Amino acid sequence: QVQLVESGGGLVQPGGSLRLSCAASKSILSINLMAWYRQAPGKQRELVAAISPGGSSRYADSVKGRFTISRDIASNIVYLQMNSLKPEDTAVYYCKANWPTPPYDYWGQGTQVTVSS
Repeated sequence: QVQLVESGGGLVQPGGSLRLSCAASKSILSINLMAWYRQAPGKQRELVAAISPGGSSRYADSVKGRFTISRDIASNIVYLQMNSLKPEDTAVYYCKANWPTPPYDYWGQGTQVTVSS
């Protein structure tokens, strides 16, 4: 079992920045994929960014060039640096770990990000 704890959410003005953290209870190198998702009110949960054990990353088109996913392997933490935030980025952000054997997706509890003036 993998426990994930997110932190770093909050209220920020448009154009501002936030950094989210996801601390995993197991080595992130043992996990198939670490990812950030978000869910806005009335909308489906969507993939924001993901990073593989090898370090390759991918992003939703809506955040490319503004968000960066990174990791601290020694601390088993995955970060999401969010710059140039827009009101439409407002959502609950969730961290997900895809565990390989047996295959299972673990989720964190979520952290609220609100972009508003």
